[in-house]
Amino acid sequence: MYYVSTRDKSNRRMAAEAIAQGLAADGGLYTPEVFPKLSHNALQSMKDMSYQQRAVYIMNAFLDDYSAAELTAFAKRAYGDGKFDAKEVAPVRQVDQNTYALELWHGPTCAFKDMALQILPHLLTAALKKNAESRTACILTATSGDTGKAALEGFRDVAQTRILVFYPQDGVSQVQKLQMLTQEGENVGVCAVEGNFDDAQTGVKKIFSDPKLRQALDERGYFFSSANSINWGRVLPQIVYYVSAYCDLLRDEKIQPGDTVNVCVPTGNFGDILAGYYAKKMGVPLGRLICASNKNKVLTDFIRTGIYDRDREFYTTISPSMDILISSNLERMLFEFSGCNDAEVRSYMDQLANQGRYEVSDAVKARFADQFSAGFCDDEDTRKTIAKLWSGEHYLADPHTAVAFHVLEEYRKTTQDERPAIVVSTASPFKFSSDVLEAIGVKDPAEGLEAVEQLSEKTGIAPPHSLAALRHRKVRFGQAIAKEQMADQVLGFLK
Repeated sequence: MYYVSTRDKSNRRMAAEAIAQGLAADGGLYTPEVFPKLSHNALQSMKDMSYQQRAVYIMNAFLDDYSAAELTAFAKRAYGDGKFDAKEVAPVRQVDQNTYALELWHGPTCAFKDMALQILPHLLTAALKKNAESRTACILTATSGDTGKAALEGFRDVAQTRILVFYPQDGVSQVQKLQMLTQEGENVGVCAVEGNFDDAQTGVKKIFSDPKLRQALDERGYFFSSANSINWGRVLPQIVYYVSAYCDLLRDEKIQPGDTVNVCVPTGNFGDILAGYYAKKMGVPLGRLICASNKNKVLTDFIRTGIYDRDREFYTTISPSMDILISSNLERMLFEFSGCNDAEVRSYMDQLANQGRYEVSDAVKARFADQFSAGFCDDEDTRKTIAKLWSGEHYLADPHTAVAFHVLEEYRKTTQDERPAIVVSTASPFKFSSDVLEAIGVKDPAEGLEAVEQLSEKTGIAPPHSLAALRHRKVRFGQAIAKEQMADQVLGFLK
């Protein structure tokens, strides 16, 4: 199977090349040239499999240049050996009669990014060998909170890699920041950027597309790769958990074969919900794909109007991983819905870069309307939803997951669509303990690690071990730079 750039279909690569490069040299995102379809009995066959087995089953269909034996070994290392605190890896919890939470935060960094970033390093290092690559991969990542720590943990001391993470100085929670600043490993680096996530992400993209910088690093024995969701090696593992969730519902007889299930996803960069669409395209009976935004509702407005406009006020919210105005993975969806028209996608991306906005064709807009619904939730409603879930269902949700629960409730009110629905739960509530405490009625909650302990005492729920252990970790990083200094920071990191 070949992968093509969303901006130039003639740029074709095998999976190992696409994963190693991360971002195409033309700025596009590698996407499968064709999508495999599940056989008519595939979901039944996977129903009683472990998560690791399901991962191999799905990923094998996309990775012609990797063997099933390799993928089996990678899945075991990524999702086995006690890496996750739930045997199911991505358990599906029933919240009410027809609503389920797909919990993706039982991994080492307590966020859904672990689902992909525990296996990506294995895919990447194997790709380097397959491509006979002698240079060291420099993993550059911009994070709005969770990707950074998950990438750092995944690539920590991985041979033939170095990883540098940029995060917005005031745009992540205290716990998220502490997770990154205490990261262990000889090949890791962390740096704050003055500005918001979009500043950091735009800076990374600019570095990737700078030929002079690439040449300078090539002479030093390095090349750029990415652990952001622009890398196909990040998106592919995310498809797995949608398939897995449907199989779990079948296994537990919550649904019958062929039943349609809606999915509501809190999303900022669009990668998580994109993976849901790809699972549906493969043949998983998913219904509406409901895109849930916080007050930075650029995706909600786009899905409703067909106009993408990044020139708007940026809000810092209690769901910081969604504080994004430039949703990179939307480009893959535009490629799909334009009929793989690379020229059309290039035009949209040029307009976004030069004018800050674009409007899609009527055909593309209609395809979004056919597949997606969208809504948003401000901080006040996020807090109310956390309180309602805790008092009514005894379910403790983080602010990102609460956004999705609220949007799902509003969707059901306006459409009367009462089909079973999966809410994608993206982070442990303990990563945002202060905000969760305030939402459930604690006045003047503690901050940082003290809030983690306070939330545990209040709810009777033990915090994840990895968060509790932060108290004993040494802070290793603390530098903050202007966005214009990011390229110099990279050169300094790769001396």
